Amino acid sequence: MAKWTPKHEAPEPLEGPVVATITGGTILWFVLFLVQLPFYGWFDDHGHLWWLWTCLAGAGLGLIGIWYVRKRDAAIKRAAAAADADGSSTTPATGPSAPGAGGATA
Repeated sequence: MAKWTPKHEAPEPLEGPVVATITGGTILWFVLFLVQLPFYGWFDDHGHLWWLWTCLAGAGLGLIGIWYVRKRDAAIKRAAAAADADGSSTTPATGPSAPGAGGATA
């Protein structure tokens, strides 16, 4: 069996409003929890109580996600500022496709 090798480099990751996206998702999970809370008895009677706890877990994990992406965003901005201070016109490469990070090459 031959080992699979990629034929091209992986594309750069898409960057966007990551903090806003995670925050919006966290708020959505928490709102869904609050909307379902008055129906606790119905969920319990029908064996669907896990729906309620899934929404609460989504909100809780979202809080961890907000903390993580804010730290990540700050680190990316610090790295870009350091690269600008060094006079380098290139931005620092991040992720698995960065040189020397074991990324696939053509």
